[in-house]
Amino acid sequence: MPIRTAVPPRVLTVAGSDSGGGAGIQADLKTMLALGVHGMSVLTAVTAQNSLGVQGAWELPVDAVRAQYRSVVDDIGVQAVKTGMLASAALVETVAELLAGTDAPVVVDPVGVSKHGDALLAAEALDSVRTKLLPVATVATPNLDEVAQLTGVQVTDEDGMRRAAEEILAFGPRWALIKGGHLPGEAVDLLTDGSAEHWLRAPRYDNRHTHGTGCTLASAVASGLALGQDVPTAVAGAKAYVTGAIRAGFALGGGIGPVDHGWRTRSAE
Repeated sequence: MPIRTAVPPRVLTVAGSDSGGGAGIQADLKTMLALGVHGMSVLTAVTAQNSLGVQGAWELPVDAVRAQYRSVVDDIGVQAVKTGMLASAALVETVAELLAGTDAPVVVDPVGVSKHGDALLAAEALDSVRTKLLPVATVATPNLDEVAQLTGVQVTDEDGMRRAAEEILAFGPRWALIKGGHLPGEAVDLLTDGSAEHWLRAPRYDNRHTHGTGCTLASAVASGLALGQDVPTAVAGAKAYVTGAIRAGFALGGGIGPVDHGWRTRSAE
């Protein structure tokens, strides 16, 4: 059998660690592997986390984050970057500065709270997300709770998703992907650049084990962009991937289990 020598596209995640393996950089790297790209990581925080919630979180120093980023980007290079948990204003501003100097598409998942409701972003960092991070994003992927944090808009229906997208786009990202998974009915997301609208719909599965959905979706979008897809194509593929992962989500521990990042491999067996 010939040895593969082609280098896959490279995607960098800048995010926190989930010791339970369902979200954070662990989810990001699993997603990237499943979608055929080479995943790399810049660790921003360490969490003690399991199926029941976040028991502790420790932010890494700005210098450590900057050094990891430069180490990877200056030597290996990247075709896309995805950001997740950036706990403080100092980290948000440092990462935004690094991203502004990197010639690659950026997917910003403005992580504010965990699946269990634990705060993962300091309140004083919200303005830095609005004014520093979102302006460098190719795609911003807030859920409805994050929309409310960033804009004050409380979304209760699809018209509200349009208003939310307008507010997010006003901060400067090229595209907004408003995730409507918290609304009743089918799982609907809205992708828009302010002119074109793409509504993405999927069945809602009766499965509570959905830990890591946001990280997984954003990483899947970044993977598609690194593979050369345009934004609507990358987002549609990411939606299909995360829908299958939610359907196959499994129980771990005594709380909310993770989505199954390897569902395509297992479904083919």
